Amino acid sequence: MIASRLWFDCTPSGRLFDLPVNGKRVQFSENVFYEVENGRIRNVWSVIDKAAVVAQLGGSEHNVG
Repeated sequence: MIASRLWFDCTPSGRLFDLPVNGKRVQFSENVFYEVENGRIRNVWSVIDKAAVVAQLGGSEHNVG
């Protein structure tokens, strides 16, 4: 198992995680876990802090899906 914590600081256009960002700058983290078998990635699990993105866009955590 390989684990990685990623940090994003970006200005996407259109939608991000099905949210309308429309060029607004957002920052969020993601934890990714890779299961490796015989030198190849077998499975990937990802946990993204979507609540942080919603908060930066002025939304409510109740809207996080």
